[in-house]
Amino acid sequence: MKILVCISKAPDTTSRIAFTDNGTAFDENGVQFIVNPYDEWYALVRALELKETQGGSVTTVTVGGVDCDPIIRKALAIGSDDAVRINTDPKDSLFVAKQIAAYAKDNAFDLVLLGKETIDYNGAVVGGMVAELLDVPFVSFAIKMEVNGSTATLEREVQGGVEVVEANFPLVVSAAKGMAEQRIPNMRGIMAARTKPLQIVEAQDVSTSTTIVRYELPPAKAAVKLVSADNVAELVELLHKEAKVI
Repeated sequence: MKILVCISKAPDTTSRIAFTDNGTAFDENGVQFIVNPYDEWYALVRALELKETQGGSVTTVTVGGVDCDPIIRKALAIGSDDAVRINTDPKDSLFVAKQIAAYAKDNAFDLVLLGKETIDYNGAVVGGMVAELLDVPFVSFAIKMEVNGSTATLEREVQGGVEVVEANFPLVVSAAKGMAEQRIPNMRGIMAARTKPLQIVEAQDVSTSTTIVRYELPPAKAAVKLVSADNVAELVELLHKEAKVI
C-alpha cells in the first residue's frame, strides 16, 4: 500500500499569539512550531501501522518553506520512509489542497491521510478539497480504520452513535482522536531521519481564492464574580441577567 500523509506546521499551544502589519499577518517571532498534532498522532501513526501490517510505503507531504524542515524531519524520525516539501507559502486551504492533489495525482497513492484539522486555523476543509480534486471518496473525522484488500472499513462518531462506512481505494481520510496512539521518536529513528530523502518540489501555478482582511485576538476574559454561599438571591439574579450559555 502506497500512503501519503499530509503534514503541516502549527504553533505550539503554549505560544503567545500576536499579529503584525496592522493585524493582517501572524507574528512568528518567538513562536515554537510543532507538527500539527492531528497529522502526527493520528494520521501519520495510523499510516505507519498500516505499513507494518499491509506492507508498502509512507511518504509525507508538506506545503511550506524551508522553515518546515524541522517538523518534516520529526515525521521522518517517527517512521515515514521519505518526505516531500512543496516549496511555497501555504496561502489558503484551496491553494494547499491543489498543491497536494497535484503531487498525489502524479504519484498514484492508494491512500491519502491527514488530520481532521490544524490546531491554528481549525478549518477541516483541506481533506475534502483534496478528495474532490482527485475525484476519489472522502471519509472525514474517522476514529478507526481497518483494511481488507482494496477496501477500507472506517468508523466515525456521529450524533448519538458511531457510523461505519466502507470505501474502496484510492481514498482520502481525515483522522480524529481514536485513530491511533501517539508515538515518540526513539534515538534510532532520530538518527535515521537525518539521511532519509527529503524532496523539494516546486509549487503548481495556481491562484488563491481568499484574502486575509484582519486577524483579531478574542476579547479578554472578564473578572470572576464571587458570590457568598449565603447570598442565593444575588446568585440567581446574576444567572438571570449576566450568565451566558456557551
